[in-house]
Amino acid sequence: MRELGACRVLLFTPGNRPERFAKAAASGTDGVILDLEDAVSLPDKALARKTLLEFFSKPQAQFGLRVNNIHTAAGVADLDALVASGAKPAFVVLPKVESAFEVRLYGKLLGLPLLCTVESARGLDAATEIANADPLVQAIAFGGADLAVDLRAELAWEPMLWGRGRIAQAAATAGISAIDVPHVALDDEAGLRADAMRVKAMGFSAKLAIHPKQVGPLLEVFTPTTAELERAAAIVAAYDKAGGNVVEYQGKMVEGPIVKSAQRLLALANK
Repeated sequence: MRELGACRVLLFTPGNRPERFAKAAASGTDGVILDLEDAVSLPDKALARKTLLEFFSKPQAQFGLRVNNIHTAAGVADLDALVASGAKPAFVVLPKVESAFEVRLYGKLLGLPLLCTVESARGLDAATEIANADPLVQAIAFGGADLAVDLRAELAWEPMLWGRGRIAQAAATAGISAIDVPHVALDDEAGLRADAMRVKAMGFSAKLAIHPKQVGPLLEVFTPTTAELERAAAIVAAYDKAGGNVVEYQGKMVEGPIVKSAQRLLALANK
């Protein structure tokens, strides 16, 4: 699996459906998130937890785990079980994070790469602190559905734009990746691509998926094309040849910010 912060798409799979795990991994996704939270009903959480602890008793490089929020009994049970069992998912997804303290707690007790999801008004207010809470935080995600409910807003592009902007800003302050909310309409590939392209333009580097058929389109959107990589490499080379001075490339002036953007693209591709 790619480094968590370099992933382009992460696919959710219910943690109580082990027959789907292999199919999810074969979808082409950069990583699979086995879910103990929203995808599993309260009566089924204990059995799903047991199933996943057994699954993660052996190294599973492509699979991460979404636990329940630490402010719930199920979340406390998840954390206790992970610590006691020594299970080691490739990464852990923390839902509905609202403080840096929560992040540091998981970092100290688990020592695993973390993806923090911001899904509330309080979480959005603390997004920068959450993104910078611990070196183990490799990405921060925009949880639009729950956030829309908390804000009493519509889950649409315009009402959620400022929230997405806060996540992109928070990720940038920490030098980590920003990941967007899943597209819930399964038979809307055009809308999926449109949303992915818009968040990519905002600085997001990945999007969550809830069905294997969403993986291919998202990989296409978030994977740099050969032409983009060649152009980035040429810009860096021209700038270096000019000794770090402003230089003309294909009729346009190239200076520091443009070069940094090209270097970032190349670094992401190398990961």
